[in-house]
Amino acid sequence: MRELLISLGAGVGAPARYLVDKHLKKLHSVNLPIETLLINIVGSFVLGFTVHRSADISYLVGTGFAGAFTTWSTFMVEVHDLFQRRKQMRALAYLALTLALGIAAAALGNSIK
Repeated sequence: MRELLISLGAGVGAPARYLVDKHLKKLHSVNLPIETLLINIVGSFVLGFTVHRSADISYLVGTGFAGAFTTWSTFMVEVHDLFQRRKQMRALAYLALTLALGIAAAALGNSIK
């Protein structure tokens, strides 16, 4: 049952990430990867919210949806790319924003009872 819940959540999370990313790329002209930043912040909030819920909710929404929706690897590649393009301040700002806002979003989600 656990694997089914995780698969169902991931089946929604991965396409949701793709659609959000695709939509947000059309809306901005900022020199930071805002799409990945927002996706990871929302995912941090969702995981924070579900982490102390029932096991089924945690598997479905936390591990499944949030796990497939968020993207650590894309975040790392984008930071690396900014450094490679000699955009050190942007890379550091993106790194700091993602970490600070991600932690705050997870804490906020976790504080909701």
